[in-house]
Amino acid sequence: MRVTIASRRSELARIQALQVGEALRAVHPQLEINYSFRESLGDKNLERPLWQMPEKGVFTQDFREGLLRGEFDLVVHSWKDLTIENDPETEIAATLPRADARDLLLVRNDRWAEVERTGVIAILTSSPRRAYNLDSFLREALPAKLRELNFVNVRGNVPTRVRKLFQLDVDGLVVAKAALDRLLEANQAEFAATQTELRDALSRCRFIVLPFRANPSAPAQGALAIEISRRREDLRDLLAPINCPETLAVVAREREILANHGGGCHQKIGVSVLHRPFGEVTFLRGVSDAGQVLDGCSLQTARPRPLKIPREQLWPLNSSEVDWFQREAIPAKVPDDQAALWIAKADALPNDWIVDQSRIVWASGLETWKRLARRGIWVNGCAESLGEQEEPKIETLIGSQLNWLKLTHEHGYAEGSMPILATYRLVPKDNRADLEGKKYFFWKSGSSFEHALTLNPSLKEMTHFCGPGNTQRILERNGVEPNVFLDHTQWLAEMSEQQVPRVRTASGSDRIICHFPFGIFHLLIV
Repeated sequence: MRVTIASRRSELARIQALQVGEALRAVHPQLEINYSFRESLGDKNLERPLWQMPEKGVFTQDFREGLLRGEFDLVVHSWKDLTIENDPETEIAATLPRADARDLLLVRNDRWAEVERTGVIAILTSSPRRAYNLDSFLREALPAKLRELNFVNVRGNVPTRVRKLFQLDVDGLVVAKAALDRLLEANQAEFAATQTELRDALSRCRFIVLPFRANPSAPAQGALAIEISRRREDLRDLLAPINCPETLAVVAREREILANHGGGCHQKIGVSVLHRPFGEVTFLRGVSDAGQVLDGCSLQTARPRPLKIPREQLWPLNSSEVDWFQREAIPAKVPDDQAALWIAKADALPNDWIVDQSRIVWASGLETWKRLARRGIWVNGCAESLGEQEEPKIETLIGSQLNWLKLTHEHGYAEGSMPILATYRLVPKDNRADLEGKKYFFWKSGSSFEHALTLNPSLKEMTHFCGPGNTQRILERNGVEPNVFLDHTQWLAEMSEQQVPRVRTASGSDRIICHFPFGIFHLLIV
C-alpha cells in the first residue's frame, strides 16, 4: 500500500510529517510512504500579525481542500492550528504522544545587564495569550525590577524568529518548547545546519520554561493532528495502532474548554490539561473577548470528595498555624561541579551562596521561584507544586544529560531519584497546636504530619488531605491514604461551609471567586 502524507513546507512541519511516517512504518513495515510539502495561506502572508488574520484555517484550509480532491491521503498539522469547529467532511483520525506543551522564554545574555539597569524588557511574540499572561508573571519571575514590558510582534518559522531575536533591538523571544525540541531532536541530515544555528543561539541566551500555572499553553499545543477524509475507513484502520488515546482525550478537553469561552485562536486564553495518577489538572488563565477574566487551577480526581465540612472541624484554617519548626542552617558549600539545583524551598538555598547564571536552577513551585527571583537568582523553571516526579525535560535544550542535586532539609524526602544536600535542619518549637475537635487535616509538608503524629498518634484515624508529590508519599508511608488537592487554599475553599466571596476590583467591576467541584475560577463581572 502507498500513502502520501502532506504538511506545510517549514522544517518543523516536515519533521512532524516525518515523525508520523516513521511511526506508521514501524507498525506497517511494507507501507510505501511519499510526502507532499507545500505552503499554506498563513505561510504566504508574513506581514500581518496572526491576530489580525482570519481565524478559520489560516494554516490548514488549503490542505483540507487538497485532501478532499485526493491529492494526498493524510495531512499532519500542529493541532493548535486547527479550528475549534469539527469539519463535516474530514476528521482527525490519530495523534502521536504529545510533546512538551509549555512555552519557552529565551533572553539574550548580552542584553540582560541593560534590562537590569533600565527595568525595561522587549520580548518578541505574536500571541495575545502570551503577552497577556506573561506581563504580570515575568515582573515577579525575572531577577530584575521590571517597570515596563513591551511585547513586539514577530512572524515566521522558529529558526526565523530566533534569528530575529539577534537581528532586532529586542531582549527576548517566546516560542513553543515543543517546536524547538523537535527541531533539535530530528535525526535527518537535512536539518543539521539549522540545528547548528539553533545551538549557537541557545549558547548566547539564558532560558525559562514558562510554567502552566502562570502561562497555560494554547489549547492542543505540542500535539500533532493527523487529518483524513471521513470516507477513508482504510486509513482510519491504518492509523489506529499509532494513535495515543491519552493525548487525544487531553486535547479534546482543552479544545472543549476554549469552545466554552467562545473559541478562536486569537483570544487571550491559555488552557492546559495534565493527566496524572492523582487526577486531571486543568490550568486556565487569560481573558475572553467578552471581558471574562479567567485565572484558575483545578484538580478533578476519580476518588469522591468528602461533603462540605463545618469550618470548626477543619485544620488549619490559616496555613501559618502549621509553622511548628525553626530552621537552623547547616554549613554547606556550593558544589564544585555544575550540578543542576532542584530547590525544594527557597530557604534551602543558603543566603551566602553565589549561584552562577550558567547553573540550572529548578524550583518546586511558583512561590519558591518568586522568592528566589527576589534574591537575584535566575530560575529556569519549576515543578508547578506537583512534586519532584514532574520532570524538567530540558536535556534537549541543554544538549546533554543533567546531574541534579536537591537542596532540602536534613530529613527531607530522600526516596526519589535525586541525591540530596541538606542545607538546614528543622528544630521543633515548644508550642503545640490545639487540635481539639478537628477531624479533617491538610498537610503542606510531610515533616509537619510526622511531627504531629508523634504528639498525637490518634491522628491516623482522622481524614487527611495534602498536595501531590512527596507529602502525599510520606502520608502513604505512614499508612494514611490522603485526599489530594492542589494546595491549601483550594482545599479550604472547596471543603468548608462558607459564602462565596465577592471582591470589588480597582476598575469598579465585581470579581466573584467561584468554587466548583472541579476547581476555583475568578469571574470578572463587567
